[in-house]
Amino acid sequence: MRERGFYNNTRLIFIFLGGVVLLFIIAPLAGMFLSVKSPELFETITDREVTSSIWRTLLISASATLIVSFFAIPLAYILARKRFPFKGVVEAIIDIPVVIPHSAAGIAILGFISRDSLLGGVASKAGLTLVGSPFAIGLAMAFVSVPFLITSARDGFSSVPKRLEDAASTLGATPLRVFREISLPLARRPIISGLVLMFARGMSEFGAVVIVAYHPMTTPVLIFDRFNSFGLDYARPVAAIFIVITLSIFIFMRVYQKR
Repeated sequence: MRERGFYNNTRLIFIFLGGVVLLFIIAPLAGMFLSVKSPELFETITDREVTSSIWRTLLISASATLIVSFFAIPLAYILARKRFPFKGVVEAIIDIPVVIPHSAAGIAILGFISRDSLLGGVASKAGLTLVGSPFAIGLAMAFVSVPFLITSARDGFSSVPKRLEDAASTLGATPLRVFREISLPLARRPIISGLVLMFARGMSEFGAVVIVAYHPMTTPVLIFDRFNSFGLDYARPVAAIFIVITLSIFIFMRVYQKR
């Protein structure tokens, strides 16, 4: 009886501590939504600058996620299945965007695409300016978010029984066919989860994006611009609308993934 009481008390303590964390997440969001008035919300929804920034943010983040996935998923498969020298170094490099300040990431990307760089110089000769372009925004979004995709896909491929791949190879399947018809389908849930995380992290990025492209504005940059120029009351409706949209997309993709 005493032991059962101890476990019950421990469970209550854990529930309380977990509830504090959930309240810490929910309370600021709830307070923001309760502070937004209906007229302000309607006016913001019909604001062309706001709607344009939202569409721009979603499209660039989705495009960056899809394009980078063609390179990131094969890399994740190699990390899950192969042993090679300096593999630990490669995995550490992949984690770099997670640990460095995103403003520093923006500075690094800015130097990479500026006119003085090799890439920026080639683009300049072709009549293109990379800084302040959708390309720069997508590059910044992908840089800070790609570790989420690689890590999730790598864990997914690691969970696929290797004996199934070996059996398919024994029956004459090429490595590409084994990857396409066995490894990829069996690891699809973690891969989709990684894609969702990368997309969501990319569209919420501010620090790196604001350095490489203040204009055209993504929604996080627009929220900052309105807060910096006009104050909290002017920025809060934009933040509320963007949070609703991003959460709706995130919940939909999560439900689709589970199905």
